[in-house]
Amino acid sequence: MQEKHFSINQLRWQRFKHHRRGYWSLWIFAILFIISLFSEFIANDKPILIKYQDNYYSPVFNNYPETTFGGQFETNTNYLDPYVQNNIEQQGWMIWPPVRTTYNSLVYDTQSTFPTSPSGSHWLGTTDSGFDVFANILYGFRISMFFAILLTLFTSVIGIFLGAIQGYNGGKIDLLGQRFIEIWAGMPQLFLIILLSSVIQPNFWWLLAITILFGWMALVGVVRAEFLRTRNLDYIRAAKALGINDIKIMFKHIMPNAMVATLTFLPFILCGSITTLTTLDFLGFGLPLDAPSLGRLLLQGKNNLQAPWLGISAFLIVATLLSLLIFIGEAVRDAFDPNKGVYA
Repeated sequence: MQEKHFSINQLRWQRFKHHRRGYWSLWIFAILFIISLFSEFIANDKPILIKYQDNYYSPVFNNYPETTFGGQFETNTNYLDPYVQNNIEQQGWMIWPPVRTTYNSLVYDTQSTFPTSPSGSHWLGTTDSGFDVFANILYGFRISMFFAILLTLFTSVIGIFLGAIQGYNGGKIDLLGQRFIEIWAGMPQLFLIILLSSVIQPNFWWLLAITILFGWMALVGVVRAEFLRTRNLDYIRAAKALGINDIKIMFKHIMPNAMVATLTFLPFILCGSITTLTTLDFLGFGLPLDAPSLGRLLLQGKNNLQAPWLGISAFLIVATLLSLLIFIGEAVRDAFDPNKGVYA
C-alpha cells in the first residue's frame, strides 16, 4: 500500500503498530493502570457491598458506624471483626474484594513474625511492619502513576512555553534564558529537597511542586531549537508580513512542528518522573510514611534480606513499569520518524 493513501496521523499509527514491542507494551501498561484505578475493589479491608436488614451499604464509598450493623460503638466499623461479620451474615450478606486488606491495614491472621512469606491470604507476603505487600504494590503503582503524569504534564507545559518564548524571540531573551537555565540546572535538587523536608512535612502536592521547580527544563532545549529553526522560514515571514500577531504565529504555525519532537520525549520524561519519586521514597524524603510507595518497598527489601520476596516483588514491578514506558517511548519515536517506512 502506498504512503500517499494515508494521512500523516494514519502513517504514524501504522508505524507505531508495526513496532510490536512498543504496541503490546502500551496495551499491557494500559491494563495495569486501569486495574490500579480500581484498587479499592481489589484490595480493601472493607466489603464492596453489604445487604443488612433489607438495606444496602457500600463501605468502599462511605463510612458507617458500628451501630449500623448491630454493634455498640459509634466509631467506624471494623469489618474484619468476627462479631460484626457474624451480625451482618445473620441478617444479610457481604461481597468482599479478592484481598481483604488495604495498604495501611495491619495484618493479624499470621502464625509467624513479620515479615511473613507469601500465602493464600497474602499473595506476596507482608512487610516488617505488618502490611500486605500486594496491596502496597497495587496502591503504590497508582499513586506513582498519578504523580508521574501530573509531573510530566506540568513540566511539559512550562518547558514548552519557555522554550517557545526563547526560540521565537532569540536575542537577549534567548541569551538570558539560557544563562538562567544553566544556573538553575546546577542547583542540587536532592540536597534542597532534604533541607526542605527538615522544616516542612512532605506530602503529595508539596513533593510535586518541588519536583516541578527542577524538572521543567527537559523540553526547553527541544522546543527552543525547533522555534529557532522555524522562525525565519518563508511562511513565517509571510505570516508576519500579513500582520498576524506573534502569539498566533507561535502556537498555530510553529508549535505543531515542535510538538512532533516533544511527543517523542514524553514517555521518557514519564519514566524519569517515576524514578524520581521512587528514589526519594527509598531515601526517606518522599511521600509521607502512611502513603503507599514503591520506593519504600524497595527499602523494605534492602533492610530484610532474609525475606527475598520483598525485594523481588518491588524490583519486578518497578522494572516492569519502567521497561514498558521505555518500549512505548521507542515506538513513539519510530512513529514520528519520517525516515521510517509505511506498514499496512
